Amino acid sequence: MGNPLSTIRSIPVDPNACHDSAVRRIFPAPEHDLGVDGLDELYGAPRLRTAKRPWVGVCMIASLDGSTAVDGRSTGLGNDGDRAVFAALRRAADVVVVGAATVRAEGYGAPRKPGQRIGVVTASGDVDLSGELFASGAGFLIMPEDGPTPLTRSIDVVRAGRGRADLAAGLARLDDIMDPPTFVQSEGGPRLNAALVDAGCVDEIDLTVAPLVTGGPGSRIVEGAEDALVAFALAHTLVDGDGYLFTRWVRRD
Repeated sequence: MGNPLSTIRSIPVDPNACHDSAVRRIFPAPEHDLGVDGLDELYGAPRLRTAKRPWVGVCMIASLDGSTAVDGRSTGLGNDGDRAVFAALRRAADVVVVGAATVRAEGYGAPRKPGQRIGVVTASGDVDLSGELFASGAGFLIMPEDGPTPLTRSIDVVRAGRGRADLAAGLARLDDIMDPPTFVQSEGGPRLNAALVDAGCVDEIDLTVAPLVTGGPGSRIVEGAEDALVAFALAHTLVDGDGYLFTRWVRRD
C-alpha cells in the first residue's frame, strides 16, 4: 500500500523553510518554552498508585482525522517534538505495556531507562522471544491463565483471566515479578487501549495531535471498547513550531 499522504491535496510547503521543533506550553498560563528538563518536570510529576494497581497512562498519536498510523506504523505521524514528549514519558514510566501486534509493527527493542520493564500483552503467545527486547531481560508477557507456555522458560509471565488477559488483575500482579510499579504506560495498539478502558484502568491519556490528514483505514486511539463515557480533565497543552499539539488528560473521579 502506498503512502496515503501522497494522495492528499495540500498547501505547498517551502522545503527550505525553517521549522521550530522547540516545544512550549500554552496551557495552563503563562506560556513558556520547555527544554528536556521542562518536559521531564511536566511528565515526571508524581502519580498515585491505587491500593490495587499502578497508575495507568495511554500514550498515543493521532492525525487530524483520527488515524493512529500511516502504512501501519505510528512513526509516520510523528516529528521531533513528538519524539521528545514520548521520551519524557518513557523516562517517567516504570513499566510499559504494549500489544504483541504493535511490538511486531514498531520493532520494539530494549528500553533506554535502566530497570524499566516492557510487558507484551498476548493471548496466543505469538511473540518473538529471541529479539533484543527479551534478550535484554526487560521484556515479559501478560497472558491469560489458559494461554500457551512460552518455549523460553526464563521469560517472566504474568497470567490473569481466561481466553484473554484480564488487564485489571494483570496490573495488580506486576508486583509478583518486580518492585511495585507506580506508573504504567500503555503504548497501544488501539485494541489494548480498548481493553484497558473496558477494565476501568485508564487514569491518564497523553495524546499528540499531528497536523496531518491521512485518509485511509487507520484506527482510532481506542478501538473495540464497549460503549462508555469516561470523563477526563485537561492537565496541559503544549505546541511546537510545526503545529503539533501535545495534550495530557487526567481522569476525573
